[in-house]
Amino acid sequence: MAIPDQVRADAFLTALAEFEHAGKMPGFVTIYLPNDHTQHAAKGWPTPRAYVADNDLATGRVIEALSKSMFWRDMVVFVNEDDPQTGNDHVDGHRSFCLLAGPYVKRGGAVISRFYNQDSVLHTICRIFGVRPMNQMVAMAPVMAECFQETPDTSPYVCAPANIPINELNPDPKDAPSKTQARLAPLTEKLDFSAPDRIDKQAELFSRWVWSTVRGDEPFPKGYMGAHGKGLAALGLRLDPNVVEADDD
Repeated sequence: MAIPDQVRADAFLTALAEFEHAGKMPGFVTIYLPNDHTQHAAKGWPTPRAYVADNDLATGRVIEALSKSMFWRDMVVFVNEDDPQTGNDHVDGHRSFCLLAGPYVKRGGAVISRFYNQDSVLHTICRIFGVRPMNQMVAMAPVMAECFQETPDTSPYVCAPANIPINELNPDPKDAPSKTQARLAPLTEKLDFSAPDRIDKQAELFSRWVWSTVRGDEPFPKGYMGAHGKGLAALGLRLDPNVVEADDD
């Protein structure tokens, strides 16, 4: 989390230029831009919104460069948000958006609300490459067919500039703009960010602090964390009382 996503984007754009010079690019590429995860409240580190702005800008720069490259006509990009999982991390596991970009992807701000999951992304990639699904879970997942169109649109993407300073740093807790933020900030400094998913058991604390950096002293929407059945009734569904939420341990 000490490396700005702009640095990672710069490294990829350098590689992309080399691919164009050579006239060929690997058939499958993974790009890691993790700063939407955010970090603790220690003074001198970026604020949560600066981390997210850094991530958004880096993602936009990568998509713009790809869309202007010689490889764009045969490309599709899947952008997954951090932590779309079942565990109670600081990003709730009930729903996570997935962004797609490419000439055959629907445009005009299209929003596809059909349920897909991470296995759907993998299954769709397998189908694109014409290979067998990786396992039974991937084979059962619905392919993301509704996200695509038959007629390609190769017009390039133009990245929007950041409207939040990506170098904005955490204030000293005593100077925090809200009482909630000032109270929670010191507690987050004890959390372990040395590797992914080490703060799961303190997820609510971290979520409350991130909320306070944006919403101040407004009540934290705890009812939407963890297992809940909000919205199920409208779909004619209900929670199974015999199913207990899995423990990560």
